[in-house]
Amino acid sequence: MMDDVRLSSHFTLAEFCNFGKYPANVPSTQQTANMIYGCRLLLEPAREAIGCPIIVNSGFRNPRVNALVGGVAGSQHLQGQAADIRPKDPARFQQLVDFLRHCEYTDQLLTGTGWLHISWAPFRSPRHDVRLGYYSK
Repeated sequence: MMDDVRLSSHFTLAEFCNFGKYPANVPSTQQTANMIYGCRLLLEPAREAIGCPIIVNSGFRNPRVNALVGGVAGSQHLQGQAADIRPKDPARFQQLVDFLRHCEYTDQLLTGTGWLHISWAPFRSPRHDVRLGYYSK
């Protein structure tokens, strides 16, 4: 059953793929490995740093799901290398942003109001592209 596959201690494949809404949003082995990389090197340390759970609004997207949600054509979500997240405790949002903007594994960090887009790059050096307020325009 794919619903109980763990990517890390606190993150599951089901929450990254939103199988409840998109049952055909099934990643390949490589895309799953990319999600494991991001969970273990970015999201788990971020969760520990802010002291509360992190909610995944959107993680892996196959091309159909990416089109349905209005994602860009070259989105890292397509490769399992990005997630749109928010802290369970909204008061921890700035703490989450601060941690991720200084994390050596952050490829891209784009913030919105109460949520952020984080991406990672398992096969190249991270860009450290940080744009605060990007989705608030």
